[in-house]
Amino acid sequence: MMRSYHKREKGLMKIIGMVLLILGAQGAIRMLVDHDDAGLLGWLPGGFAARIAVYVVITIAGIALAGWGARNRT
Repeated sequence: MMRSYHKREKGLMKIIGMVLLILGAQGAIRMLVDHDDAGLLGWLPGGFAARIAVYVVITIAGIALAGWGARNRT
């Protein structure tokens, strides 16, 4: 039973990681193309530098979670 739960947990982390990866990368690319289009982080103070940094952190977190979820699904 525990092994089944562990598989579902890793599968969920993989999905969450892919969503974060997509949102972060898409937001960062949008910010690089059009500095005024902040997307989901329009509310964040600090301007371009703060928003692009948060998008990069979201992207890295997505890569880490998706990689962890895909590794050793036994």
